[in-house]
Amino acid sequence: MKLITSLILSAFSLVANAGAEPNSKSSLPPSIEGMELMGNRFFTLNTVVRVDQIEVTRDTSHGVDESSVHTPKEARTFREAIDKAWPGARITWAFSWRALHDQRPNYQEIRDLVVSYHHKFGDEITFIPGGYFANMYNSREQVNRDLHDGLKRVSEMVGNGYRPNSVIAGFLSAANLKYLAEEENIHVCQGNIFSQYAVDNGDGEGSLSYPYYPSTQHFCKPAQGKSDFIDCVNLDGWTVDFLCARIPGAKMVDGIKHRSRQGVGPIETVIWLGTEQGTKSMLDTTAIHFDDGFKRNGFAWVNCGWELSLMKAHTLFESYEGRNGMEGLHVWLTETRKRWPDAKFITMGEFGLLWREHYKNNDDIDYRFTQRGNGVRGSIEELEIRWFMNQDFRLALLRDWTKDGPEKVIDFTRYDLPASEPADPTPGRQSRNWSLMNRINQKQTRPQDTPVPIESLTEEDKTIIRRHYPELLPEK
Repeated sequence: MKLITSLILSAFSLVANAGAEPNSKSSLPPSIEGMELMGNRFFTLNTVVRVDQIEVTRDTSHGVDESSVHTPKEARTFREAIDKAWPGARITWAFSWRALHDQRPNYQEIRDLVVSYHHKFGDEITFIPGGYFANMYNSREQVNRDLHDGLKRVSEMVGNGYRPNSVIAGFLSAANLKYLAEEENIHVCQGNIFSQYAVDNGDGEGSLSYPYYPSTQHFCKPAQGKSDFIDCVNLDGWTVDFLCARIPGAKMVDGIKHRSRQGVGPIETVIWLGTEQGTKSMLDTTAIHFDDGFKRNGFAWVNCGWELSLMKAHTLFESYEGRNGMEGLHVWLTETRKRWPDAKFITMGEFGLLWREHYKNNDDIDYRFTQRGNGVRGSIEELEIRWFMNQDFRLALLRDWTKDGPEKVIDFTRYDLPASEPADPTPGRQSRNWSLMNRINQKQTRPQDTPVPIESLTEEDKTIIRRHYPELLPEK
């Protein structure tokens, strides 16, 4: 009888929603009822609990065995440090496949401890497939199986019918994002990493840095309409310094290393550079969004991924000179609270659902950012960058502001053009590069990426830019 009733209700639901706009239904969790996206600054932080550095499949891995640094002591120290610096903060914990199933005492205790944090603080607990690079090593079908079984295991671990509101994935293909939305009823995913190229085990350059609904053609591409709409809000993994983001991986400049991921992430800041320079980078990057970006966009968002293994980073990477970044974490969080006391520190899922509540599709997306360098490594003081991001394209303009130099286009990625993702990897062969590059790309890895004056773009390109930003190309 219950099954028949369910089928009848489903049929009525299908009829009622036929022809409706994608995502026309509100479904905010009680923790954020009454909260609105616009007019607020949001801060999110996720951490990953794993066994091996990159668990490429359920039973194979690359990189360092991190089991010795994943202990209840480290998890407790990390969580208590956040609570001390920002009381009331809610963070997102993502467990890898092995961390969910490892029966050694330290992993059993970590799982129990994190469940207690869900009850105590309201933390979100979810699954991470493939150690940030699931599609680089697994078929889309296998990733779907991993998502289903991993999320089921999380629900069993937490109990009481718990389901997370989001998934942490690093990169996730369009097909898998669609599966999350339609089969798992999860509508938020950290499924892209803005600017990541020539870093770690996968490339995914070409997306927006703020949330969007992805296209069925490519996870970096915002959906262009109902026909290619995926109802799963796609979130960036780490907020980065826009000037550093131009770098392909890392490069030496006058004998000093510059790294593309420098921003608020701990590896490239407080662990690599130390507390003073690291927190300067983190706070300045935060200010890009919480000050000027907030005025331009009506809301602001800063996100950080802080893997739990970094609590003992010096045991994994000799170059980190014994630093674990915790001093910097405290400085960054306490100073952020002091400067922007109204900022909301919530989970990834909560933020994504707030965005989804406000934006029913990509039609009205119009993100604008302006940044001048802060002098820390790749954030060159003399440079000013302006970013414009919308459903149809992303555009970046760069100039030397100290010389009042002319702006040049360093990135023009059109989303109205067809796009496609790589095929599934074959046995023994990684499918590494999932980037979306067409007209001009900020990494300047191709001859066509040479910066040019905006006036020298094709008439077709200038027409699409004028449609959104006529002030950039005034008619003569």
